[in-house]
Amino acid sequence: MTSRIVVIPTRRAHSNHAEVARSIGVDIIAGRYAEGTRLPGDAEMIAMFGVSRPVLRESVKTLVAKGLLTTKARVGTVVRERGAWNMFDADVLAWHLDAGIDKRFLNDLAEIRLAVEPRAAMLAAVQRSEEDVAELRRSMDRMRREASDSVGFADADLALHVAVARASGNLFMRSIGHVIEAALRASFLLSAPVETEDRDTVLLWHQNIVDAIAAGDAEAASEAMIYVIHNGMRRHEGTVIETAPAEPMPSADTGEQA
Repeated sequence: MTSRIVVIPTRRAHSNHAEVARSIGVDIIAGRYAEGTRLPGDAEMIAMFGVSRPVLRESVKTLVAKGLLTTKARVGTVVRERGAWNMFDADVLAWHLDAGIDKRFLNDLAEIRLAVEPRAAMLAAVQRSEEDVAELRRSMDRMRREASDSVGFADADLALHVAVARASGNLFMRSIGHVIEAALRASFLLSAPVETEDRDTVLLWHQNIVDAIAAGDAEAASEAMIYVIHNGMRRHEGTVIETAPAEPMPSADTGEQA
């Protein structure tokens, strides 16, 4: 299989300022505006997007609030370092999908999942209701019915993981699950277990999560969740790689590449 960066198109913005913010945000995430780069001046950006000054400034305010930009007196609007970006912002996650998922994104996603989901599974084993267990089993049944490389399979997989977070009874874990839904869904699509052996393994260990939660076995639920996440990481290997940085945008100061 040819290694590649994978773009997952997301829902487009509806308002003018939201669409401008999305366009600039995708360019920043894709590396077309590098960290520390000063954006072009207002007049150039207004001409570029065909919007009014208030719309542009509202867009910039949105990106500042999400951690992608900073505005400085006598300096202008500057792209912030990647570590300042709010990765739990739904728009920032969606823009990553628009810009293209690479190995770094998938690894970071897996790491935060490992930090949260095994604990959520443990809590779910203690806190779950009968309805929670029924929802987990419905998701499991759907996974078995759907083709491994189908959107339906990824959606059922996602529903199971969200149901685990819900069953944990922890509001923060539930919120994290909902915030990263789009990223998880994209990750599941990319790691589809197309080989029969892989599919059997995926179904077995997801079933182990459900069974352990239903049985109230917190340790087994956590161990099964850890296995599932690591197994997904293994299937990502060789499918998506880091790509060369996108071609930089012209510098606002010199007109040359930054």
